[in-house]
Amino acid sequence: MAVTVALDGRGAERGPQAVIAAARAAAADGIGLRVFGDGEVLAEIGDLEGAELVPTEEEITNSDEPVAAVRSRPEASVVRAASDVAEGRSDALVSAGPTGATMTAALFALRRMQGVRRPALALQLPVPGRAGRPLLLLDVGANTEARAVDLVQFAYLGSAFSAAVLGVEDPRVALLSVGEEQSKGSAEVVEANSRLADAPGIEFLGNVEGRDLMGETADIVVTDGFTGNVVLKTIEGTAKAVADAVREAARSGARAAVGGTLLRPALGALRRQLDPDTTGGAILLGLRGVAVVGHGSSGAEGIANAVRLAARAVEERAVDRTAELLEDSGMTRGVMRDRKVS
Repeated sequence: MAVTVALDGRGAERGPQAVIAAARAAAADGIGLRVFGDGEVLAEIGDLEGAELVPTEEEITNSDEPVAAVRSRPEASVVRAASDVAEGRSDALVSAGPTGATMTAALFALRRMQGVRRPALALQLPVPGRAGRPLLLLDVGANTEARAVDLVQFAYLGSAFSAAVLGVEDPRVALLSVGEEQSKGSAEVVEANSRLADAPGIEFLGNVEGRDLMGETADIVVTDGFTGNVVLKTIEGTAKAVADAVREAARSGARAAVGGTLLRPALGALRRQLDPDTTGGAILLGLRGVAVVGHGSSGAEGIANAVRLAARAVEERAVDRTAELLEDSGMTRGVMRDRKVS
């Protein structure tokens, strides 16, 4: 039976045409869709085989406070889409709308997995030249602060997802810190390092520094959401700045133009590698269902890839396999002890 994804049809920065094109591409892959949005603007989605348009009149925007908006607007497109998953009509949620609203709607509707203190946003980082094993970074924005127990849980959440969905055998986990030594970093990072060093069911490498993030050492890099989001935006900004600089250099003279022409195929491939649309979006790990947050500027390809990522997570039983790993590791019991202490 095909996976059905509830797609928020409102809020995409590139407009409804990007949503329509994404729905067409995902439906062509055999993924079922229930799209929540403007019935008139998105009308042609209803003509796609395997897709259904569910008209919704309300929308949550970036200017709205996420929690208040989700609670007060049950008919908003992203809230309806999240509820559709919770009620069993769809198997996963995808939205390219406001990140805060999507995370809040998903958390309220799908609820946290047993024993998980805080869900985390995990994103596959595009790394030029990295062969085979993809790199997963979490948290990239769900929690601006994280305790040691959260960082340990993020390591387990990322490890389970990397193995189940990204196909990485025995994924290697590292903590992002200011030094490789176990004693380096904030108190939370030092404590998390100590806990992970003896943690069962996980291959922990220790700390990595920012300069090592894009290397081949780790498959999963764990940090708090504030640091992760800053790192992510810095990487995106650097990639754009370098691409612009190369483009300008190729136009600086006749000789440079000839070189630029020769390099164009290689530079085009590199640009595609670094394009956020290639990864689709970040998945919210630690919930009892699958929810994917599309990149803010996602085009049709990015939204379609977010839908594909969500469908793959459902097909590979990512939620069940994550719950099994957490239970086997004793993490759920550890969180309960931490809650009593705090």
